[in-house]
Amino acid sequence: MKTWITDIMEQFGYAGIFLMLALENIFPPIPSEVILPFGGFMTTTSGLTIPGVLIASTAGSLLGAVILYWIGRLLDVSRMERIVDRYGKWIRIQKSDIRKADAWFDKYGYWTVLFCRMVPLVRSLISIPAGMSGMKFGLFMLFTTIGTLGWNTLLILLGAALGESWEDIGGYIDTYSSVVYVLLAGGVLVLGLLYLRKRHTAGKARG
Repeated sequence: MKTWITDIMEQFGYAGIFLMLALENIFPPIPSEVILPFGGFMTTTSGLTIPGVLIASTAGSLLGAVILYWIGRLLDVSRMERIVDRYGKWIRIQKSDIRKADAWFDKYGYWTVLFCRMVPLVRSLISIPAGMSGMKFGLFMLFTTIGTLGWNTLLILLGAALGESWEDIGGYIDTYSSVVYVLLAGGVLVLGLLYLRKRHTAGKARG
């Protein structure tokens, strides 16, 4: 995949970068940690410039994010509740769980979008729950743009600074991703335990 990505970018320049970042958002296995550093490296070997690569990559990222956001809008809370009505007993989810998750995203969603735009894999998928929650499109775009600019700028500058060693960035990103995923998993576990404890306490009180 790496060879295919770099070939497209070398052949089509800014248009190739735009396309790769749009696809990366829709199809997360395409790695931004390859596209962006290589784009930075290309500024040292071709007529491409860092501002041009940043604009092309950010525009591509935003296009992909918008597509996933509107897919999320099609899968709104009411539709999810209908799915839970039908399959909830098999997947052990209740309609109240959907509403609570939606309320949580309403409260913290904007900051979640901002943070997750700087986490590989999650940075793409976060657009779907944002759409499902009915997050205001303008604010979604604002926080998505800020997070995307930060991530893109960092990797492009690193690629330009490292030159022919741009591929080394992938190892550091893997370590960074692993740490973030462990922290996220730990947070989810703690929240889950607190939720179960609250339900248990409420059940004892009713009993």
